[in-house]
Amino acid sequence: MLAIRQAIPRGVYGALAVAGLLLPLLTWALLAALGRVDPVFLPGPGQVLERIRSWALDDNLLADTGISVMRVVAGWALSALIALPLGLFIGTWRAVQALLEPLTDFIRYMPAVAFIPLVMLWVGIDEGAKVAIIFIGTFFQMVLMVAEDVRRVPMAQIEAAQTMGATRTEIVEKVIIPSAKPALLDTLRVTMGWAWTYLVVAELVAANSGLGFAILKAQRFLQTDKIFAGILLIGLIGLAIDQVFRLVHRRAFPWLKGRH
Repeated sequence: MLAIRQAIPRGVYGALAVAGLLLPLLTWALLAALGRVDPVFLPGPGQVLERIRSWALDDNLLADTGISVMRVVAGWALSALIALPLGLFIGTWRAVQALLEPLTDFIRYMPAVAFIPLVMLWVGIDEGAKVAIIFIGTFFQMVLMVAEDVRRVPMAQIEAAQTMGATRTEIVEKVIIPSAKPALLDTLRVTMGWAWTYLVVAELVAANSGLGFAILKAQRFLQTDKIFAGILLIGLIGLAIDQVFRLVHRRAFPWLKGRH
């Protein structure tokens, strides 16, 4: 019987991870091969791979991927630039928490797609609008997660620093931030995933390129294989970015290796 949170050999972990990825793909291939589902609704893996090949050779897949990555990273980075210090303030000082956390909680439940008319009115329909939608979709969640990461810093560490005569600035710089860094990096990793989920919504705003735009265009022409191709490509890019974050986390905080 598996023990709770017990470490397993790296080889076993890798084999299970590969099996977890391959099993849905094999099930999909089997369903397509049986021919019981119309390919219009469920194209086979071979058909999707052929669509990716033709997209890459004839329809500028590299450019679509590049512009989507740029939009997601820009919206996420802008969120992080503002959310990290704001979340630090909310998590450190109760007065700031009382002032800003209820408002942030209120706004985060508003769907990002509902802001599209306002974004088009205020920002226009150029690249800034796509970045703004991704920013809106990630920022408010990120602020609250950062604040919670900061609040998890043990009060005993803060009290010990106060006993040793540390100033408030020194406590923030030398106690709270270093202690919260591993959790903050995890928050950035998780919110990067959220940023990708808003890509298709962002590319509703007068886009003529990008993976989300390609998926929406394929829907209009009932090109289901291209829809599958776009979704799989977004998933693969997201998985690659997630693994980079995990690698950075392991290298930056080796004493927490068992958690990643």
